[in-house]
Amino acid sequence: MNVFSDIAFDDHEQVVFASDKTTGLKTIIAVHNTNLGPSLGGCRMWPYASEQDAIHDVLRLSRGMTYKSALANLPLGGGKSVIIGDPRSQKTPEFFRAMGRAVEQLGGRYIVAEDVGTSPEDMEHIASQTKHVGGINDGKDPERTGDPSPFTAYGVFIGLKEAVSFKHGSDDLAGMRVAVQGLGHVGYHLCRMLHAAGAKLIVADLNAASMKAAAMEFGATAVPVDKILSVDADILAPCALGGVINDRTIEELKVGVIAGAANNQLEDDRHGEMLREAGILYAPDYVINAGGVIEVYYCREGKTVAETNMHIQGIGETVREIFERAKQQNLSTGFVADRLAEERFGLKK
Repeated sequence: MNVFSDIAFDDHEQVVFASDKTTGLKTIIAVHNTNLGPSLGGCRMWPYASEQDAIHDVLRLSRGMTYKSALANLPLGGGKSVIIGDPRSQKTPEFFRAMGRAVEQLGGRYIVAEDVGTSPEDMEHIASQTKHVGGINDGKDPERTGDPSPFTAYGVFIGLKEAVSFKHGSDDLAGMRVAVQGLGHVGYHLCRMLHAAGAKLIVADLNAASMKAAAMEFGATAVPVDKILSVDADILAPCALGGVINDRTIEELKVGVIAGAANNQLEDDRHGEMLREAGILYAPDYVINAGGVIEVYYCREGKTVAETNMHIQGIGETVREIFERAKQQNLSTGFVADRLAEERFGLKK
């Protein structure tokens, strides 16, 4: 196993391996940077093919959380945890209580929340062993369900509108063709907002039932998943897997704006420059999909949904600053976003 030599190791402050023989828990917790505050990031449970894959994933994701929280103007650092296992068959209350004990051992340097493969219920079990957990609904605000997906979608919607405004001079989405890749919780919520704003939706998902529902509720046009990146549209909103913007797909794109919820949409940093050269405006994913972490922070602090949404609206201002800098300096938006984040969390190169 390699940690220090992994390509995603970016001077992480701490990487912890923890296990529990009784429950079979095997977890890795990575703390990337705590200059702005304690690290916060979700717990991903996944049947990784190898331990090295899990290490690489947690390093990559925790670094991303540092940049995301910095550009979201939150007093937080970046961290993440992964559990090696199958979320469909290995979950038990005691399993996550063991995870809670592992988090507690870090003494507050890492705050855990839900992610792929984990749920609010899992966080409740973790919370029985540590106070360093977020995303738990205290029931004080009837608008809060404990699901961060609507807040993530709202941030993406704000960022998408800002991109359209920068590209076309108006944020009016009426009649705009938006290709949405992925109709999970976030993607579907985003479709609802886009439809309400008058956009024409083109959607793709592996789940046929989700596509049928989108067609009925939003009048969306459904296309096969292998065609969504090449459809003729104004905007592409990747809301599924990462790495979808790459050498092959860039040649197929027929859009002017890319703004979606998926993490790590660019397969490589150089693809941001390729998009710039192609005249496609890219809203950096970790900037506009920060609504979820904003909600987790505000929920943990006992703030209202109204306060959360007000903070999320600030994503538009940050995106605008990135676009302006990129235009003035003739640089890719992804490069500029990274440098702005580093300014905020005090990275010294």
